[in-house]
Amino acid sequence: MIDRYQQFSYIVSVINRQIQKIERDEMEKYGYKGAFAQYLMAMRRNPAGVTSAQLSDMCDRDKAAVSRVITEMIEKGLVVRKSANETFYRAKLTLTQKGAEIADYIARQGAAAVAAVNNELTKEELKAFYSNLDYIADKLHIISKDGIPNE
Repeated sequence: MIDRYQQFSYIVSVINRQIQKIERDEMEKYGYKGAFAQYLMAMRRNPAGVTSAQLSDMCDRDKAAVSRVITEMIEKGLVVRKSANETFYRAKLTLTQKGAEIADYIARQGAAAVAAVNNELTKEELKAFYSNLDYIADKLHIISKDGIPNE
């Protein structure tokens, strides 16, 4: 018998892999890497701009990985780095028009994928599902920071 942890971690892992596959497939239509989708969506949620450090936190990626992807996205004209001073230290990253269009496309495709998954559930079931998912995510975030509570 599979215990709850094994079942939970397996299901979450499958969902994550499928989301990454969908993102990769959609980004390939534009000739870009799937990894761009996550960063584009995070920046879309923050139109005033984010720093690389903030993006690292939002996407749960190390700063070196974020730096590599951002450099590539700047080169491809999807992102611009705006500095308030002479250096790029703490510079804000924002989407270009091209980046915003692709982020909007990814958001629409993601919404269509979620709608296709949700179409057989009632509004009450969806409300309960997302409420529980938010609760689990919040609790796991606390545990990941503070450690597993002693029983």
